[in-house]
Amino acid sequence: MEDYEIIRVSDRPEMLEQMAAWFHEKWGIPYEAYAESMTAAVRLKMIVPQWYVMLDGDNIIAGMGVIENDFHDRVDLTPNVCAVYTEEAYRCQGLAGKLLQYVCDDMKEAGVDTLYLVTSHTSFYERYGWEFYCFVKEESGNETRMYIHRG
Repeated sequence: MEDYEIIRVSDRPEMLEQMAAWFHEKWGIPYEAYAESMTAAVRLKMIVPQWYVMLDGDNIIAGMGVIENDFHDRVDLTPNVCAVYTEEAYRCQGLAGKLLQYVCDDMKEAGVDTLYLVTSHTSFYERYGWEFYCFVKEESGNETRMYIHRG
């Protein structure tokens, strides 16, 4: 596996606009929502929210964030890993797992031992130490799977 660089937006604030645009392109959530969350991470030096990307040179090839709530009804299950995405050409190389581990380790180092994640995947996250926790209701009203990772 290549040795790609993983960065936090709080460590590289000059990349905030590029990161916000990349996540917006992948998920269709307004650019401004990502930029606002990333700005909070940078300016307020908050543990959550936080945003991470994996770089191949100057190109973002994977990313994810950690936010309080990922648009579901269980506000007590926090913080949430969100917006997990790997560019298609880079999939099936273990990069998402490497980035997930980095995020879990980074959060643990900051004092956050338990993370949650909503997904429709049924086996992907188990490979990386996540366990199915419960079903939650999304803002759309649909039920989805909630996973937990304990540091």
